[in-house]
Amino acid sequence: MFNIRRIQENVIYEAVKAESDADAAMEVVYGHKQAAQAERDPDWVRSTMQRLESKFEPGTIKKIRMNCQCGYGMDEKLALVKELMAASTNIEEFTDSEKARAAGLFCRDGELYLQFGFCPCPMLGEVDKLETDTWCQCTTGYSKVLFEKAFACDVDVELLKSIKMGDPVCLMKITLHNPNWR
Repeated sequence: MFNIRRIQENVIYEAVKAESDADAAMEVVYGHKQAAQAERDPDWVRSTMQRLESKFEPGTIKKIRMNCQCGYGMDEKLALVKELMAASTNIEEFTDSEKARAAGLFCRDGELYLQFGFCPCPMLGEVDKLETDTWCQCTTGYSKVLFEKAFACDVDVELLKSIKMGDPVCLMKITLHNPNWR
């Protein structure tokens, strides 16, 4: 059975442990004396991010969360990006199709963007609003992995807007460094 909460607990644990140690990872994921295990998912999301934010500096928090992406549906999305790449030689051509637009890809002033009109995270379905963008940084990590695999280059991803932070869309700027088009 697919249990997104268990998946998220595991990826957050491993990401925190990689930046600190197992004790810190246990504290962030499960709280003091593992009290967070009894929390409903929306409460667990908020309290886990609060514990993470209280233990680490912003740059480390972003690195941890970017390493928390679950990879859900990656093969399907990678196939789409590679299909779009095969039909293009630059960013403008890459985003100039109905498929690209339907996937939320667009180009403005030579820059690549990815936009969603809904929150793509299954863990946030019952969360009305987040106080910070910490949780949302996992989607930047997911997008980084996706575009690095597709373009065989280094990629930077910047979260510009988040629906769960009160924005009308989720929006990321994708910066490709020396992409391999063919």
